[in-house]
Parts: sequence; structure tokens; C-alpha cells
Amino acid sequence: MPLTLSDGLSLMNTTIKAIYPGTFDPMTNGHLDLIARGAKIFDHLVVAVLANSQKSPLFTVPERCAMLTAAVKPLPNVSVESFDGLLVDFVRSQHAQAVLRGIRAISDYEYELQMALMNRRLAPDLETIFMMPAEKFSYVSSRLVKEIFRLGGSVEGLVPELVLEKLKERGRH
Repeated sequence: MPLTLSDGLSLMNTTIKAIYPGTFDPMTNGHLDLIARGAKIFDHLVVAVLANSQKSPLFTVPERCAMLTAAVKPLPNVSVESFDGLLVDFVRSQHAQAVLRGIRAISDYEYELQMALMNRRLAPDLETIFMMPAEKFSYVSSRLVKEIFRLGGSVEGLVPELVLEKLKERGRH
């Protein structure tokens, strides 16, 4: 028997699609952790690569999409897309119901809460789901990975092998 909500909607035969947005420059093992765990929760998860003109990316959007596509290949319910503009517009274009966001620390929560509330104002039917990374990735960020790599430190174990290879090809600038 389907579960009927107070607004009359039935939860039976409902496909839940979520968007996991980010710049993914570069993709980290923390990102992959959230993607794999999100894939277990949602029927379909779209990893949405933001073409953010306010940042100076190390990798192009097509490069980031290609690396992510290769990394999520074992997950049949995960796809990779790129977008520019408002997240809520992309979510609508994908007919998704939720946004997945990772939170590593209190500082992330404050920023993510502000974004989630603004997205709710722009799209009241959109839900934001916060997920904490595995403990071993709780300190890993793309910004730190880039900084450590540029300064000559090892980022092995922080990023997938494919990303490590691409970083080495790119060189330390």
C-alpha cells in the first residue's frame, strides 16, 4: 500500500532525482565518497559541474566532466552534466527534487544553510540534503588539494588516481 502524504501525494512509484553541484576542481576522494553514498539514497544522482567564471579553475569544465564520468562509471544511477547560472534553474531543467551538499565543518554549514534557504526561496519545492563526508575525508577540499600540489606536497590518497595523473600532467604552477 502506498504511503500518502498530507498533501495527497503518494510515495509509491516516485523516482527521486538529486543534483550534487560543485566546481570539482579537482575532484577529490571526498567528492567520490558523497557521490557513492548519495547514489545509494537517490534513484538518480546528477553530478553537476559548475562553470564558475568567478574562480580560476585548474581544469576546464570538459576535463572535470570527463574525470568525473570516468570515476562514476561503476555507479549506474549517476550521471555527470555541466551547468552555468542559477542552480535552481538547472534543477528544474533536470526535473530533480533535491540538492545534495557536503558539509565538512561548521563554516561549511553556515554557507550551505544560507544557500539552501535562498534556493528554497527561489524554488520552494526544492529540498536540500546535507551529508557529512567520511571522517577520513572531513578535512579534504579542492582548494587545499590545489594549494598542496602547487607547493610540491603529495596529494596521493586525497584524489582518485586519474586526477593525480592529470595533476602531474598539468604540472605545478
